[in-house]
Amino acid sequence: MDLRPQIDKFSKRLTEVETALSDPKVFDNNQRFQELSREYARLKELVERGSGYLKAVADLEDNRALLKSEANDSEIAQMAREEIARLEAEEKRLALEVQRGILPPNPADSRNTIVEIRAGAGGSESALFAADLYRMYSRYAESRGWKLETLDSSPSDLGGFKEIIFNVSGQDVFKRLKYESGVHRVQRVPATEAQSRIHTSTATVAVLPEAEEVDVQLKPEELEITVCRASGPGGQGVNTTDSAVQVLHKPTGLIVRCADGRSQQKNKQQAFTVLRSRLLEQKIAQENAKYAAQRKAQVGTGERNERIRTYNFPQNRVTDHRIELTLYNLPAVIDGDLDPLIEPLMAHDLEQRLAASAR
Repeated sequence: MDLRPQIDKFSKRLTEVETALSDPKVFDNNQRFQELSREYARLKELVERGSGYLKAVADLEDNRALLKSEANDSEIAQMAREEIARLEAEEKRLALEVQRGILPPNPADSRNTIVEIRAGAGGSESALFAADLYRMYSRYAESRGWKLETLDSSPSDLGGFKEIIFNVSGQDVFKRLKYESGVHRVQRVPATEAQSRIHTSTATVAVLPEAEEVDVQLKPEELEITVCRASGPGGQGVNTTDSAVQVLHKPTGLIVRCADGRSQQKNKQQAFTVLRSRLLEQKIAQENAKYAAQRKAQVGTGERNERIRTYNFPQNRVTDHRIELTLYNLPAVIDGDLDPLIEPLMAHDLEQRLAASAR
């Protein structure tokens, strides 16, 4: 597939967006300015990768020609073969990145994201695993320069979480984290196990793009808002102030609770944000048949036989079952090094979308 026309198209559009952003009038419409800014960042990255792709293609041709002109056992021929192997991998990687730009972008990819982690099967151990997942995503967010803010949590007795909900803000958050939705399974010896037996537990992860007010309108008459005293650790300010907020959306029966902030007003706004995101998810599911069971597919029931990924501590192994990818670097993954899992998932998703668009 000749990608040069597409790269030229990206370059032309980048120039147009640069011109639009240089017009002072664009600042009069904040939403339009943000849309153009996001498009500019996306196009600039695509053009840079397109330039890298074209250079890799040219260098590959040069090295192949060099290999033909040299004796098969010469030192130069060996160097050319090594360079060809490297450039072929680079060309394939960059070609996928350029092809990703050909497909219509998912508007949600650039949005901030709400992540919900809940303990599943396995009792206290599943709650401890939920805490491990929260720490894993916290470290990953830190490594990418994202901001993470806890919205609500329900601690367990042994230091884990029965449930924790948090917001992640930054560039391309949903684009990368959306692949984390599903049931995560852990196999290890729990700290509470006296006989060193390996237990299997699960935790569910739901990843929702943050909804904006223009996406979902919350009508006051459809909301029932209650405030109460926050419980649990947090100091005197948390325990003696009616700062926790619970919002019931009457038409759907959805209930959202936020209590981690000291300010009642902040908790209320955070609850509205979570509620909008859940309602947006429902709205998308209703409008598009392929999302009809989206939340069920994300969360499932939490049973042990439902999983997208397994973390096996005795074997130092993490396996993503969707693409049959196994890595033997579990400590690094649990410590937030998720790109070796997320990048192949993104590439697999891209290949499937390109194949579907070609039909």
